[in-house]
Amino acid sequence: MSLYETILADLTTAMKEQNAEKREVLRLIKSALKNEAIAQGTDQLDDEGSTAVLIKEGKKRRDSIEQFAAGGRQDLADKEQAELAIIQTYLPAQISEEDIRTAVQAVISETGSNQFGAVMGQAMQRLKGQADGDVVKKIVQEFITG
Repeated sequence: MSLYETILADLTTAMKEQNAEKREVLRLIKSALKNEAIAQGTDQLDDEGSTAVLIKEGKKRRDSIEQFAAGGRQDLADKEQAELAIIQTYLPAQISEEDIRTAVQAVISETGSNQFGAVMGQAMQRLKGQADGDVVKKIVQEFITG
């Protein structure tokens, strides 16, 4: 069963259980997946494409949480946090910062480059879907700036 099919099945279950919060989040995810499929000119995304959309949706939620918390709207931040938790159940497990550091060190030693863009590009290719880009960026900057 593909990731898209799993989301559809969970949406049906949430509707039957009258779980409004999960139902609404899954509808938003389904819509985002469908829009991306249309943009790519396909009927349905593969698991890799679906994961990319979910990562993007998760990032939107994290950014919203920061903005709402900074603005003193904890109620909205909590709502976004709940949505993020639901989205994360469909994402692959994130690797630890130590594993990211190891991967970044390997990229630097393999490429011999100390250029941020080159190292960041290779690291993100290697860690695609396994690590948050902001965390990878922070670690790459630590290695490059010393």
